[in-house]
Order: sequence, then C-alpha cells, then structure tokens
Amino acid sequence: MRQIKIVEYADVERLLTAPEGSGQKALRDRAILETFFSTGLRVSELCALDRFINLDRGEISIRGKGEKLRVVFLSDRAKNAIRNYLNKRQDADPALFVSLSHGKNPKVLGGVIPRTVQRLVNKYARTAGISQRVTPHQLRHQFATDLLMNGADLRSVQELLGHSSISTTQIYTHVTNRELKEVHKAFHGRRRG
Repeated sequence: MRQIKIVEYADVERLLTAPEGSGQKALRDRAILETFFSTGLRVSELCALDRFINLDRGEISIRGKGEKLRVVFLSDRAKNAIRNYLNKRQDADPALFVSLSHGKNPKVLGGVIPRTVQRLVNKYARTAGISQRVTPHQLRHQFATDLLMNGADLRSVQELLGHSSISTTQIYTHVTNRELKEVHKAFHGRRRG
C-alpha cells in the first residue's frame, strides 16, 4: 500500500494564506489554493473549470475521470477568494483560472495548465515555511483527511473525490488511524503514574 504524506493542518492554513497582495496574480493564486482545499479537485479538474460558475450556490458540477459526473462544494473562504479574483479580471477568457504574463500589466495567456498550478503550490509551500515538497495532489489528500478526521463517512468522501472504488478512498483511513494513534498516545492515561 502506498504511503500518503500529509501536511500538518497549521501548515495548510499558512499555505492558504501565503499569497499576499491585491494584484490579479496573488488573488488568482489564493483562489486556486482555497478551491483545492475546499473541493478536493484533481489538478486537471481545477484547470478545466470555467468562470461561469454560480458562486451563490457554492457548488460546481465536475466531469472527472472516466467522464463521471459529481458535485463539489465551495467553502465560504473559497467563494470569497474566487469572487475577489474574478472582480479583478478584465478579460473575456472563459477559463476560471488563467495564466498571466509577467510584468507590471500582466496579460491573460489562456487557462492555467497543471504544471503552472504545481509550481505555484510548491512556491507558496516554501513561502509558508513548509520544508517538504507540497503538490496539488497532497491538498486533495488533505481535503479527504480533514473530512474523515472531522467525522465524515467514507462513502461520502468517496463521492466527493470522485473515486469509483471505495478501496481507493480507504487509503485515507490509514492516515487518520495514524493520527488517531498519536492523539491516543498524547492524551490517554496522562493522569496515571
């Protein structure tokens, strides 16, 4: 069974707030990170989003692997980050997240590609002081782990991630069991001699 490296929750919080400023690029990057953590999307699914989503409803229909449809939900923080980013955009590109040229007045170069997203996740992980390499897929893992640690059932997490098999989702229970072991070790029997 493969090992899943997870990032500490405090690290995730620092990562999500690492993009600073009010420029289009910082707002885009903050929206991308919040969307990842809010939805558990695959990087290819995030790159395929178009800008015409209903932020008031806070849900997005996703066509995932095997052309399987599912609905994902946006947290209030993700909705606000996307709204702030879209309010700054002045282009007509249909992609939700666009690549930008460098310089004082960046120009839209089309929709972001997975490699761009991987680089920006890793860049902000370093900015946040996270020593290990962080990938978009690790944010997907963190999304699932966060749900399970907070009481979500495995079947619901499977649906949200778009896994066709529950056995794929069960990988995350090993992560939560390991964390539960640490909690038990830290807090059980502390008053005993």
